[in-house]
Amino acid sequence: MATTEKPTMLVGIDDSHHSLYALEWTLDHFFTNFPSNPPFKLVVLHAKALPSSVVGLAGPGAVDIVPIVDADLKKTAARVVEAAKQMCSSKSVHDVQFEVMEGDPRNVLCEAVEKYHASMLVLGSHGYGAIKRAVLGSVSDYCVHHAHCTVTIVKKPKIKH
Repeated sequence: MATTEKPTMLVGIDDSHHSLYALEWTLDHFFTNFPSNPPFKLVVLHAKALPSSVVGLAGPGAVDIVPIVDADLKKTAARVVEAAKQMCSSKSVHDVQFEVMEGDPRNVLCEAVEKYHASMLVLGSHGYGAIKRAVLGSVSDYCVHHAHCTVTIVKKPKIKH
């Protein structure tokens, strides 16, 4: 009898509360109700920026700053992954693969979809307005158009006063 492999769900995380909310939403909707046999394999991925993309390539002294920026980016990545591990553990979801890949989050996430043959990519929405999104570019918007899988964008509900 052939065993069918579970589809892979990839959750992209960064250092925002929006991405941790998206991870929590994913765990609540797809994993905590199936403690012994969840319907997906779970991969949680953080895209660590390249120091050169943060520092830029201009100006004297930029070379001196790169190692400092890189160390800071590594600390951020470790903090982000640790928060995700704690979230998964608190929901009793232990069969999770955590990964940090270096590069532009848009490219890293789309490449990871291919690498893991993911059937779904889950991202948090930062809730930028149209102008800020146009200036900064939206990772989720890029992934919706370029990832070769279903993309779910999780928005944190607004608190009503």
